[in-house]
Amino acid sequence: MADIKPQFDEIDKVAEINTEKVLAAFQRHRVSDSCFTGTTGYGYNDKGKETLDLLFADILGTESAIVRTGFVNGTHAITTALFGVLKPGQTLLSVTGLPYDTLHGVIGISGNYKGSLKDYGISYSQVELKEDGAPDIPAIVSAISNSGDAGNWSAGSVGVVLIQRSRGYSIRRAITVKEIGEVCDAVHGVNKDIVVFVDNCYGEFVEVTEPGDVGADIIAGSLIKSPGGGLTPTGGYVAGREDLVEAAAYRLTAPGIGGECGSNADGYRLYYQGLFTAPHTTAQALKTAVYCARLLELMGYETYPKYNEHRSDIVQAIRFGSQEKLERFCIGIQKGAPVDSFVTPVPSEMPGYDYPIIMAAGTFVQGATIELSADGPIREPYTAYLQGGITFESAKLGILLATDNLSGGRF
Repeated sequence: MADIKPQFDEIDKVAEINTEKVLAAFQRHRVSDSCFTGTTGYGYNDKGKETLDLLFADILGTESAIVRTGFVNGTHAITTALFGVLKPGQTLLSVTGLPYDTLHGVIGISGNYKGSLKDYGISYSQVELKEDGAPDIPAIVSAISNSGDAGNWSAGSVGVVLIQRSRGYSIRRAITVKEIGEVCDAVHGVNKDIVVFVDNCYGEFVEVTEPGDVGADIIAGSLIKSPGGGLTPTGGYVAGREDLVEAAAYRLTAPGIGGECGSNADGYRLYYQGLFTAPHTTAQALKTAVYCARLLELMGYETYPKYNEHRSDIVQAIRFGSQEKLERFCIGIQKGAPVDSFVTPVPSEMPGYDYPIIMAAGTFVQGATIELSADGPIREPYTAYLQGGITFESAKLGILLATDNLSGGRF
């Protein structure tokens, strides 16, 4: 705890700035208890839905946003946006290497699923990150400039540049908001019509600015991660340029209907309350990650990032080098959870993944990774990816139980 005090102080500063930003947005858009009321049927004249959209756009630095319970997860929100802004014959260019596993089937990298981007005649290519984990700006510019050239590409010109902010199931570092801005400037400098799309999952409220503040055209994420504050029960968001958000809304519902329709009979209180507490809850998750990194480093394990490195997402990776240690750690995290602590997680097949996953998540909201959770693919180098912690005090106890189990202790 003494080692990590400087990091905790910095996290608190960021949380205070982001809390001020969120509070100001709530006041500016005149949030009242009438916004919490549920609606039925078509959901016309839904003040709660309309104001929530305005809040997300304001806080995320964009022109427009749609925040909907109809998004089943972050992958769904990202997919909806991609299908909204890409056209057959165009190319999706990932500039942060291979995207997260659940997008492989969406893009058509693997799985050969009906309805993938590939199935609609949209091609894919990628630019790898530099050795230091930063985006390779010259390579990105070259790839865009050469798009459509039969000698370099299998299809048409680049329509969307995809940036995955978080590390996913890899040990590369998260992309900072400053670096996202540099990519936006470089891409728009070549062609202002190319859409820069940021997968913002695990990144909201980690820094004092968001991708929308630095030129991203469209961003998407999940409400059971940071922006839900551990309270929001489901859903996702798409935010960005007004015409692009409208295109995504047309894919979510139907062309000509878009975001106008859609009701929520249960009301919106938890969505507003979750967003309001999100900066503080994200800070708790960051403190959890820093604490976990320092403790595991002292135990001799490799961590990504190191406890004192800059962070742009809430994910903490720990390389265990063996399946047994990975499983023991995840089992310990589960035993430290407030929900289903008596359950023993085991590796299993999961939708969207090509290999077994072990997942520890004793959460109040099923699968909510803003709550303390740890998971990892059963493949070398057997790395656990820990995230969340809605209170640092409880998450610290969970990590202590996990490291005790890792060391052969008994509960």
